[in-house]
Formats: sequence, C-alpha cells, structure tokens
Amino acid sequence: MSKKEDIKLLRINYLRGPNMWTYRPVLEVWLDLGELEDWPTHLLDGFTDRITKAMPALIEHHCGVGERGGFLQRLVEGTWCGHVLEHIVIELLNLAGMPTGFGQTRSTSQRGVYRMVFRARDEQVARSALAEGHALLMATINDEPFDVNAAVARVRDKLDDCYLGPSTAAIVAAATDRRIPHIRLNDGNLVQLGHGARQRRIWTAETDMTSAIAEGIAGDKDLTKTLLKACGVPVPEGVAVKNAEAAWEAAEDLGLPVVVKPSDGNHGRGVTLDLKTRVDVMAAFEVAERHGSEVLVERYIRGNEHRLLVVGGQLVAAARGEVAYVIGDGKSTVLELVELQINSDPRRGLTEEHPLNRLNADSDGVILLDLERQGLSIASVPEAGRQVLIQRNGNVSIDCTAEVHPDVAHAVSLAARVIGLDIAGVDVVAENIGRPLAEQGGAIVEVNAGPGLLMHLKPAEGMPQPVGKAIIDHLFAEDENGRIPIVGVAGSRGTHTISRLVAWLLHLNGRHVGLACRNGLFLGTRRVERKSSVRWDAAHRLLMNRGVDAVVIENSAASILRDGLSYDRCLVGLITDMDGIEGLAEFDVMNQDQLYKVLRTQVDVVLGDGAAVLNAAEPLLVEMSDLCDGEVVLYALNADLPALVEHRAQGGRAVFLQGGAAVLAHGQSETVGANVDALLRRFAAAESAGEAEIDAATVLGAVATAWALNISPELISAGLDTFVPDLAA
Repeated sequence: MSKKEDIKLLRINYLRGPNMWTYRPVLEVWLDLGELEDWPTHLLDGFTDRITKAMPALIEHHCGVGERGGFLQRLVEGTWCGHVLEHIVIELLNLAGMPTGFGQTRSTSQRGVYRMVFRARDEQVARSALAEGHALLMATINDEPFDVNAAVARVRDKLDDCYLGPSTAAIVAAATDRRIPHIRLNDGNLVQLGHGARQRRIWTAETDMTSAIAEGIAGDKDLTKTLLKACGVPVPEGVAVKNAEAAWEAAEDLGLPVVVKPSDGNHGRGVTLDLKTRVDVMAAFEVAERHGSEVLVERYIRGNEHRLLVVGGQLVAAARGEVAYVIGDGKSTVLELVELQINSDPRRGLTEEHPLNRLNADSDGVILLDLERQGLSIASVPEAGRQVLIQRNGNVSIDCTAEVHPDVAHAVSLAARVIGLDIAGVDVVAENIGRPLAEQGGAIVEVNAGPGLLMHLKPAEGMPQPVGKAIIDHLFAEDENGRIPIVGVAGSRGTHTISRLVAWLLHLNGRHVGLACRNGLFLGTRRVERKSSVRWDAAHRLLMNRGVDAVVIENSAASILRDGLSYDRCLVGLITDMDGIEGLAEFDVMNQDQLYKVLRTQVDVVLGDGAAVLNAAEPLLVEMSDLCDGEVVLYALNADLPALVEHRAQGGRAVFLQGGAAVLAHGQSETVGANVDALLRRFAAAESAGEAEIDAATVLGAVATAWALNISPELISAGLDTFVPDLAA
C-alpha cells in the first residue's frame, strides 16, 4: 500500500462553554481526510491490528455500539479516520491522567471534511493530545514507528504545566458536585467559585477568607508558638538564636535532645531532629540558617509527625508520617540505596500529583547531617542488613483521621483559631494521636497556611478524605450555590433591545445589573464599553465582577458556534426567532434543522428552577419546550395561536398583546400589564432610537422574560413607562 497523505487539520476551535455538542468545553477540529475519504479502516491493510497493539485500552471504548469492544467492532467493519482520530485523542488523554469520555465526529456538506470534537478541560492540553494523536494515526496508517509512551509523556507534561493542581482540582470537583460554577482566573490555581456578588475565591487551599495577617503569623514559627502558648495550646519550649554558639547554649538550657529549624521555612526544609551533641547542634544551625531568616532551637518532642487539617474550625482529616530508612546490601552506596529503595516508590515525585517528595540525598543538608551522625556519607556502602536513617520528617502519608482523640481535635482547632486561619495544616508530634497530648508530652510544632491536600486525597495507606467537600461546605452554606440570576437572550430579531429592557427592569427591581449586548457593555445604567459585547470574553468579565448580582447576556448563533455560551447554566433563557442562517455558512450551518441544534443550547442550560421564554409564533421554538429542565413561558402577538392556547390549557404561563397592552396569562387567569403601544410611540419619537429595532413582539419578549424572573406585573408596567430609548448614555 502506498503512503497516505496526512489528514489536514483545517480549523481548531476551543468552545469554552456549553455548545451545540455538549454542556462542557470541547476542542472542535475541522478535518480534511483527503484521499483517506476513500480508505475506511477495513480497507487499510493491517491497520486495526497495529492501532490496537499500540493502544490496547481502545477495547474499553464503547463507541456507538454501547458495549465494551464497540469501537474495535467499528474498526473491523470499517469506519473513517476522523472517527479513529477522535478515539485516539481520547485515549491519549486518558493515559495522560485527564479522563475523557465524550467525543463526536460528524460529516459536513463538503466531501471528506469532518467536524471532530472531544471533551477538553484545558485547551493547551487538548491541543497537545490532538497533535500527538494526529501523528500516531498517520504513523499507524503508513506502518511507521511511533513511540506511544513518549507521546503520553508529552501530553502529561503539558497537563502538569497547564491544568489545576490536585488540591485545587479536588476543591473544584466538590464545587461541581454541588452545581457551583467555577472560573479559572489565571494560569495557576487561582479559581473563582460562583458568579458576581456571590462568588468566593480559592488559591489552592487558601480562600478569600484567609487573612493575610494570619498567614504572616503562621509564617513566623516563633510568633506562632508565643500566641499558642498564651492560649494554653501545648507547644515545645524554644528560643530564637543568632549564631551556632548561641544555639548550643540554648540547647543546654532547654535540655537535650533538641530540634534546630528555620523560623520561616516550610515543607520540613532545614529541620534537624533529636540533636544531642554540641557538634550536631552547631552543624544543624548552619543547615537551618540557609533555609530561613532566623533559627529556632526547641525541645525535642518524641513521637510521630502528624498533619491535621482544620477547615472552618473543624478537624476534617489527619495523616501520620513515617521515618525513611534504607537497608544496606553490602554493595550499594547510600545514594544508590536511596534511589533503589526510596525514590523508586511511585508515591514520590516532583509534581503535585505525588504525595511524597523525591529525596535529594546528595544535596539536602539535613539528610547529609543525619548520615554524618551515623558515621556515614552518601558514598558509604553500609554492610548488609544495616538500617540507615535517611529522613525523620516530611513523609506524612498514612491516613489516621479516625484515630484522632477529641482533645487533640480541640487543640488543633483552637490553634487555627488563635492564628486566625480558616484553613490550616497543623503539625502535631505525638506518640499516639489517639491520646490527649498532655498525658504523653505531645505538642503542636507548626501551623501552616495554604496546606497541601494531597496527603489526604491520596494517602499511601488508609482511606482518602473528602477534604475538597469540606472546603466547599465551609465557603458555601447548604442552600447556597454561588449563582446569581443570569438571563441569556438568543436569536436575531431585536435581541439587544430585549436585553436592555430586561436589564432596566432588573435594575428597577433592586439589582446591580451587568449587561453584555450589541450596544456595548453596561454596569447598571452606565455604558463602560461601546463596541459590541456579543462575545464570550465580554460576558465573562461580568460574571467575574463582584459588583453585579444579576447579568443579562445577548447571544447570537455565531457567538455560540465560535465560543460556546459564557455561562454553564442560566435562570432564564429567551429565544426570539429562527432567522439568520445566511450568516452562518462558515460554520456549515445551512438549514433550520442545523440552526435548531445551535440555538437549543440556550434552552438546554436553563436551570430546573428557571424558565425558557420562547416565541410561540415559531413552531421550531415551541418544539424546544421539551428540552427545558425548568418552566416554559410562551409569548406571541396573537392570543389565539394554537401553541399558546394549548400551553395555557395545561396551566402554563404566556404573554400576548391585547388592545395595545401586554397581557400576562397563567393558565386561564389574565392580568393586563404594560402599555406596549405607548413605549413604541416613545421610541418612534426618539431620534436616537433607530438602532433599537423595536416592535411589539420585541417588547412582549422582554415582558415575558421579566415575568419569568418573577418581577411583578406592576413593576414591569412602570419599567416600560420609564425606559429611555436614548443610547447615548
């Protein structure tokens, strides 16, 4: 078989919000198969065997068959290479540690050109997986070598660079479980939970409730000890020293053995334990001095190291440490033994995915000092069977949450409150965490702001703890979800005018409103940006604004196709019409059935306690009623439309025009509301209102939307009477 030309990637587009494919962000790729359009998989000699050998886990892909092995069945029967690329990319993401289950590949109106999409939590990771998958597919088609493991490693590296760390990801996952939306605010781990005025922010395990003063106190170990001791929290006696000689004098005063550590270090760096001689104390001072601005000498507390996590004043998780040893074999050096017996542990690594750090035995001053105290160096070859101490602390990875004594839980909760931290990692040294500290001479040795969560999420032994959920429950009350009312307005007829009218009515209802529409970006009644804001980024800015507690966002079919919606769910979603197909050819949307799939996105995202507002004069829009999780409110000029009459007969809400006024009907009950004709006359008389594109149907759409927001008919009437069409604001 002759070598096949590469599949061309014509367009790659990241849909950042709900879209015509799914509720979640996806990478959409336009593919030109070229000559491979005539070569489905069953015609490519040996291809199925080669791809399944390269990626054995493809057998787990159900595909459209709906059962294990379904995709392999499609390969044998014959499927096109765009579909194969979809599954290869999904499997690469799975292997790299970003599980992905959603993908679709659909033909376009142009022969050989397909649209392929797959779930993409991060755009850069998705692009990396696409590039690797494309290369793997073409190599397999042409029977050329390809290193799958190296490709997975490259995708994993991109994941490590770009995606949320495991601690932040656990908190975000807990938020998602409670249907709290989130927005990533930077390339790191700063995340907004919720929208607008109801948002909270986290940065790993710090929150916007974490006091900067408390964080500063926690970073000063001597000050921390002073405050804890004053409140009766057991802490080891200690003193700050200026030089090595003073360290030995302090050790003598406190009584041996002692601990020497930096006052503002972290992660156990520079901490040397169980020091009993002048030489060791003075050497430990030199090590500690390199890791902090000041050095502390403390009484040594016997026992195991523990990390207890306190959230909102409550103990939520605890983990115990273990001492790291190697056993001599009479042949290997200490450094080689560390690599073989400690660093080979899959729990150890350099990324946040690893609960334990790799040990740098050749450069860690504390390790080198402990080896020296045992009469060894990293180049020494311990005799067979000899146990060599490598590291005394920093190996906390054994869950012991269920063992913690209530007195200990109370002590660490008090410690967090004394320092002022809403989330704290409290380090406790005790021989038995199941007994009160006082009766065993245990003590709290540190209180840490922004503690890592991985030891609790992925303990080496014991059960993982739901620490992400604990943090979310701390930030949001049980009946809170961080959401503000969001109104999405989609279609092409007068949608910007509807958006402005609805924003005005929300303003009169006491809301601080953000508005993104064709006329610009508005905060309250002030226009802050004049260019069109029917864009994902403009709308997103409103959702990030702490000053707004309601948002109205105009969406076009093109903006949905280009970026997806800027929000995951909305309280009210309005669709005015099924026009505008002529401007969507670049997206291969050529008929109303295709447009329907795009615009239905606005209805798909309506919350269960919200409403879809639909123009009853458009039969395809009425069909969307069944897609809505919430209520449906119909509007039309004509009260006698069959769809509107049937909807009312079933007890639904509807708005129609009668005698120049809007009538708000709930079932057979009717309330005469806003004077629509008066508003239209006022717009007609206003020279600056030409861009408003207003008519009676537009006004009814706004009235129906306001009513769906439970704004009273009286306030809706007053709002229409006072709405000013002047757009020069």
